[in-house]
Amino acid sequence: QVQLVESGGGLVQAGGSLRLSCAVSGRTSGNFAMGWFRQAPEKEREFLARVRWIDGDTYYSDSVKGRFTASRDVAKNTLYLEMNSLKPDDTAVYRCASTRNLWATTRYLYNDWGQGTQVTVSS
Repeated sequence: QVQLVESGGGLVQAGGSLRLSCAVSGRTSGNFAMGWFRQAPEKEREFLARVRWIDGDTYYSDSVKGRFTASRDVAKNTLYLEMNSLKPDDTAVYRCASTRNLWATTRYLYNDWGQGTQVTVSS
């Protein structure tokens, strides 16, 4: 099992930036991928980005491509999400998750989840 703890959320004005972190611990050997998701009130959990841990390969949803950048620091066992040009519609709880499926882009293929960090973007 993998333990995940997000941090870095907060209140930011529209157009601003935030960087989220996800500390990864536990069973991190072998091939796995990490994902970023968000969920706004009364909306479905939305896939944002996936990072393949072994080589840092990334994949993004169309909704954040070009504004958000996902990365990982293997030495620090930490996943990041750099968010730029934030909009009020980006307001949500952001969560990281892990999967053994290296191409997973749906929440149903992710097994371990962090508790989430709140991001609020004011207009």
